[in-house]
Amino acid sequence: MTRILLFGATGDTGRNVLDQALEKGLHVRAAERDFPDDFRDHERLEKRNGNLLDPGLGELMEGVDYVVSAVGLPRDPQTLINPPPLYTEGAVNIVKGMRKSGVKRLVVISAAFADPDASVPTWFKAATKPLDRIFRQMGEMERVLRVADDIDWTAVRPGWLLNRPHTGEFSVSTDDLPAGTLRTRRADLAHFMLDCALEGKHVHECPFIARKENATLETPPALIEEFWPF
Repeated sequence: MTRILLFGATGDTGRNVLDQALEKGLHVRAAERDFPDDFRDHERLEKRNGNLLDPGLGELMEGVDYVVSAVGLPRDPQTLINPPPLYTEGAVNIVKGMRKSGVKRLVVISAAFADPDASVPTWFKAATKPLDRIFRQMGEMERVLRVADDIDWTAVRPGWLLNRPHTGEFSVSTDDLPAGTLRTRRADLAHFMLDCALEGKHVHECPFIARKENATLETPPALIEEFWPF
């Protein structure tokens, strides 16, 4: 049975990865510092305590075929000012653990906005300025992976994430956000990440993924409502 180790299974994107992996018949070893009391149970779901900032991840990876990281950081003021090195140190620890355990395939979430040259509306760049430290850390994570030639990594760059149903209809580009797109459904992101892992797509690449959404979902008011709802 194919086994994946999933970091970030309790997050919005991670839950989609978990659900879709189980639907595909995969065994999922989910690693979290803490699981909610009501977190789902499944005969092919193995819950393990794990922290990306722990340098000893090799044992956690024993016996899996793929490592998938869907971790994210919250947008509270403290995190925005001083984000923990979840992406940078986390990437280093993942690579060390994979080398120790012999696992070769890795798929992680980065962001389109980690690329300073990505085609993003000026208003969006201005409105998301508080997230710059997190985006820079994602860019540093990508640089860590680029020198890990012995790991078959993929760093997926979604657009502005959206909680909407899975479509499986999205565009992918290795150069920039696909023309005319800004948003990425988390469920579609999960679909693409699993495809990359299972089918060996985009090894040693940072592909962009997005789809054209209703115009009302791609406006400054929508951004304000989602980023600062209070």
